[in-house]
Amino acid sequence: MTAFAFIIGFCFGFVMKKSRFCFYCHIRDYIEHKNCDGVLALIIALAVGSIGYTIVMASWIPNPTPNNIPPDIHVGPVSEILFLAGVIFGIGMVLSRSCISAHWYHLSEGAFSSLFALLGVAFGFFLAFNAWNPLYSIRIAYTPIIWLPARLGYAGALALQILLLGAAAALVWRFSDKKPPENRVEEPPANFSDLYNHFFAQKWHYYTGAIIIGILGFLLIIWTKPLGVTASIASWVRAFGSAYALIPSRLDGLDGFAGCGSLPSNFWLNTDNLLLLGLILGSFSASLGADGFKARLPRARWAALNFIGGVLLGFGAMLSLGCTIGTLLSGIHAGALSGWIFALGILFSIWGSLRIKRAVFLKGK
Repeated sequence: MTAFAFIIGFCFGFVMKKSRFCFYCHIRDYIEHKNCDGVLALIIALAVGSIGYTIVMASWIPNPTPNNIPPDIHVGPVSEILFLAGVIFGIGMVLSRSCISAHWYHLSEGAFSSLFALLGVAFGFFLAFNAWNPLYSIRIAYTPIIWLPARLGYAGALALQILLLGAAAALVWRFSDKKPPENRVEEPPANFSDLYNHFFAQKWHYYTGAIIIGILGFLLIIWTKPLGVTASIASWVRAFGSAYALIPSRLDGLDGFAGCGSLPSNFWLNTDNLLLLGLILGSFSASLGADGFKARLPRARWAALNFIGGVLLGFGAMLSLGCTIGTLLSGIHAGALSGWIFALGILFSIWGSLRIKRAVFLKGK
């Protein structure tokens, strides 16, 4: 099934690039410019995936219980540490101007500043691995793993999530400028040539990408496991750190949690690596088709900010057992309360960081 992971990863990277699917960019555009289209696209992706996940999981486990969570589903422990991890991750998004998944497709566009961010992510994982055992023994070991279908049933959990997503969409719309988005396609393709150009050369509407990403999310779990883009980095760092005794030889309880796992592996052609390779090649092919690959070297200041932001991204992602794709997107799809807590931490930190950034900028003016 590793070949299927590569195919889904390729499609995921292609769609992300064509529709500019970026958690940070969409949230920032709404906070700073009241442009609601991107955030509404995120909500659509969450809703579509939640419906698909519910259908798939109900076919696996008709009677959900807390002790019978579907294997590999991203349902993690819920505590203040998870919220803090979301806050740290959100600050890293602001500093590096992307989340981890978006950095991969920005790199495929020729934005080499993302390379510094991804190096920072690896270092952030290294720091978090060394901080894991004390945090686990103090708090994480005693926190509950809350899977909403086990508490409310599949119908109740899905209804609650759709209700929350609908309320979020209504609030976002209510406090937006409600202007038509600049990237909206006004006329459908008139012939095959126009359709080809639209598919390969033009940007896609946010909503188109959101629907496809939601569908890809639940298609992947049928054959392999949920979407996630940090497992490969985590495994590489853990393998390297263990080989040179730079991280603890035992990470208490870590491998018992579902999420973007970090088990070191000598088999490079595994599901996680092929999914990531597919994402990179898919986004790269979308960049070439849209004539969007332009090699750009960052200035020293931006390289440093990307690296620091990457460190925070990696540290937050390791503590939360995933990033915006694994813990947030796939977690909420599965009905995990951990996905919602992580999302709240990210939203809080992005909102606060952008306000501080704006205040400092205006003060400097």
